[in-house]
Formats: sequence, structure tokens, C-alpha cells
Amino acid sequence: MTHIIAEPCIGTKDTACVDVCPVDCIHPTKDECEEFGPADMLYIDPDTCIDCGLCVDECPVQAIFPEEDLPEEWHKYIMINADWYESRAG
Repeated sequence: MTHIIAEPCIGTKDTACVDVCPVDCIHPTKDECEEFGPADMLYIDPDTCIDCGLCVDECPVQAIFPEEDLPEEWHKYIMINADWYESRAG
């Protein structure tokens, strides 16, 4: 499984979660200026996430959930996170 960043991150983009991620699966980072500025939120790469959960407690707006605990109303964020990475892979 993976973790998902959901709606509460929109407009916040606090990067405390980025700093604790041991596999660098949360982007865009502040160092990625061209993508960070226009991004509405941060995203977790489902193919890289190791499901460690370190990011959950660091999020000041409680926007990160294990996929199986994601509230029903935010299930669309599973694809939103995956699509963000897929659009960069090509």
C-alpha cells in the first residue's frame, strides 16, 4: 500500500513531510521551483512510497493518509497523486 496526500494540502504545501521521507517520494519540493510554485499541493509517488508513515505525523493539516484509511470523499486523490507522477514520466 501507499500513503495519499488529500485535499487539506491544497494551498498549504507545507514541506515538513518532504524532510522526513526516507525514500524521497513526496514532490514537488521547494528546490523544484518550476513545479513547486504552480502546484496546488504536494503528491506522493505510489510506486516509490514504502508505507513507513513518517509523513503522517509531520503534516500540520492532516492531509496524509494510508490508502486504506483515506476518507471516502477523498478517494479521487489516489488517482490525483498517481497521475501527477505519471505525467512527468513520459
